[in-house]
Amino acid sequence: MRLRLYTREGCHLCEDAKTVLERVGEPFEEIDISGDDELEEEYGFRIPVLLLDGKEHGYWRVEEDRLRADLGLSSPG
Repeated sequence: MRLRLYTREGCHLCEDAKTVLERVGEPFEEIDISGDDELEEEYGFRIPVLLLDGKEHGYWRVEEDRLRADLGLSSPG
């Protein structure tokens, strides 16, 4: 899977990120970092964090146009 989204329960920015990813239409893996000390240390202050092909693509907000371009997808509309 090309997209991985690190999230935490109760995170409103995480919900926003999932909405953008669903609109983009590419499958993604969601990983809740709650209770995982290593992931909390790595991503805790920047949640949500989006990885594309294993590399950090962004955090806090998913930039839909940039993500579409990096995935080789056209913009909607």
